[in-house]
Amino acid sequence: MAFIDWDKSLSVNVKEIDEQHKNLIGMINDLHTAMSKGKSKEIMGDLLIKMIEYADYHFKTEEELMEKFSYMGLFDHKREHIKFVERVINFNEKYKEGNIFLSVELLNFLKEWLKGHIMGTDKKYSEFFNNNGVY
Repeated sequence: MAFIDWDKSLSVNVKEIDEQHKNLIGMINDLHTAMSKGKSKEIMGDLLIKMIEYADYHFKTEEELMEKFSYMGLFDHKREHIKFVERVINFNEKYKEGNIFLSVELLNFLKEWLKGHIMGTDKKYSEFFNNNGVY
């Protein structure tokens, strides 16, 4: 069983963004699987870099659509994205310093942030994008 299961409640009704969210969930599930096998330390460094890079790619997708259609919540949405990246960079710095208890804290942060962000913030733009022909 996955740590986070994708279901329709996480859909923002925009195929490209839903697929990107699924990829982010996959990364979180990979960390959980590695942790359950006692191998989180082996994948942590690569996973953090991959997460930062993919989140940047994903956030640009959302923000470009918001800019294109003059979405009113763009500023606040960008601010949430910036805070996420800063937090993951902070986790990466802790990892490099040898913090051995990092994986549980990181896993919980990623799960709570991503689900909360999708359900709370991203859902706000769903109808707006659909009304502008983005599905």
